[in-house]
Amino acid sequence: MAHDEAPGKRAVDVVVLTMNDRGDEFEAAMESVLAQSGVDLRVMVVGNGVVPDFVPEGVRSVALAENTGIPEGRNIGADALAEGGGEFVLFFDNDALLPEPDTLARLIEKFDQHPDAAYVQPRIADPETGKTLGRWVPRLRSGDTHRSGAVTVMAEGVVLVRRAAFAEAGGWPGHFFLFHEGVDLSWRLWDRGGIGWYAADVEVHHPATDPARHGPYYRLVARNRAWVAYRRLPAPLVPVYVGAWTLISLWRFRASGNLRVWLRGTVEGLRGGHGERRPMSWRTVWRLTRHGRPPII
Repeated sequence: MAHDEAPGKRAVDVVVLTMNDRGDEFEAAMESVLAQSGVDLRVMVVGNGVVPDFVPEGVRSVALAENTGIPEGRNIGADALAEGGGEFVLFFDNDALLPEPDTLARLIEKFDQHPDAAYVQPRIADPETGKTLGRWVPRLRSGDTHRSGAVTVMAEGVVLVRRAAFAEAGGWPGHFFLFHEGVDLSWRLWDRGGIGWYAADVEVHHPATDPARHGPYYRLVARNRAWVAYRRLPAPLVPVYVGAWTLISLWRFRASGNLRVWLRGTVEGLRGGHGERRPMSWRTVWRLTRHGRPPII
């Protein structure tokens, strides 16, 4: 789907992953993307360990020989569209929906209203109940889901990012496989001078599923928290962040029966494997704190 460079249209590259496990939902997701008006789209479907079983006409696809995990699959999709790439990249879960044909155009308007925004996060709501989960509101005080504002992390499943900022930051941390990759990316975007913007007045749909349904959930959330700390925080804050999340997680998971798995994941993360260490500046620590979320929690 080539750019037509029509006057007034903004170019958006869309990356959608599939494992051929969401037939009807995936088709509906793609239909909602291709129905967007007022934007110039290029869409890439990434088969993560599969040959995609549904690729609409005009959409490009790539089949990966193995499941590389969500962040690396997104990187591969974005890289495949990099030549002549759009101004923005939409990372879009294959069971999400853009409910109105102007949803993307309205998200782009937020970049114009907030020129320092590196990424814009819509308000995600369950299509059946209309409920927005707290974990979809990327700030500490998530009770008022209809309050827009600057945010320091992101809900990775549906997010629009400036391509130039995404490329300069180095993309997603591909080796995370799943969970907390958005913390790592958003902190790097902030460290380069950008902000995140939560657009509460732009609604998208996503089923309110439980992330713990994924088998490696408890291990990976623990491991990746440690990795985020080692990769992105100034040295004095690393033990503070890991310690804070240890206490929070012990409380959250106390009745889950998975504390041992979580602890093994924490030990795994502390032993290494985090990759590059490029800590944020103390100026970024202050900016994140001033915008409501110090990078210790």
